[in-house]
Amino acid sequence: MKKIAFLLLTVFLFTECSKVPITGRSRVNFVSDAQVLPASFAQYSSFLQENKLSTNRTMTNQIKGVGKNISAAVDRFMRANNMVSEADSYRWEFNLVEDKTVNAWCMPGGKVVFYTGIMPICANEDGVAAVMGHEVAHAFAKHGQERMSHGQLQQIGGLAVALGTSGKNPQTQQIWNTAFGIGSGLGMLKFSRTHEQEADRLGLVFMIMAGYNGTEAAEVWVRMSEKSGGSSQPEILSTHPSNASRIQDLRNYLPTAKKYAQKFNTQGRTK
Repeated sequence: MKKIAFLLLTVFLFTECSKVPITGRSRVNFVSDAQVLPASFAQYSSFLQENKLSTNRTMTNQIKGVGKNISAAVDRFMRANNMVSEADSYRWEFNLVEDKTVNAWCMPGGKVVFYTGIMPICANEDGVAAVMGHEVAHAFAKHGQERMSHGQLQQIGGLAVALGTSGKNPQTQQIWNTAFGIGSGLGMLKFSRTHEQEADRLGLVFMIMAGYNGTEAAEVWVRMSEKSGGSSQPEILSTHPSNASRIQDLRNYLPTAKKYAQKFNTQGRTK
């Protein structure tokens, strides 16, 4: 037991920590952009080759226009807050693919995809901005790199348990391995929910900075909840916060987001 604790403590002591801008949350990240971005850009290119882009010019132009405005707000924030090298590393790109799946995502480095299936949930330009802000915020906060870092730490933790129980009877080893598996699994779920809430909040700031109506962010999740019939699994077993909790959090955070947006940016979006 002491051996396990010592090994885990050693790992965490030598792990690089930093803070997420705006939210101030401490994060663990030892995966560099140089390690991630080339693969991210290559995977994005492959995805576009393998999936059909939407031929709906109106929706496509809306995605590209909103993406341009949101990314410009993020870029202004980074350049005004001594994050010039990070700002220069982004290769922003926004595409709409023909797919009924209700989804959107942003890869590290600013590569964004919306699926046509999410457009009815967005409903309007402000709704698109809410989803865009959320997805871009994942890249801004380096959630992908952080997940990779935690995944590696989880592997090290598993190794520490194996070493710590070496020589014990099989029953003892099984108990520890099972306990670690459940504990680390639920920990990663909570970790994912933290990322989702953080992306909600950062995205709200960025969409307001770009001149969009922040009240629409919560309404997107109202529509999402209506589409799903309000059903969701218990939050402790979910990688995302419940629809109800994130709707309430977005509404509660709106005044703070407006203050941040006013502080960081007095320019509206390009008309």
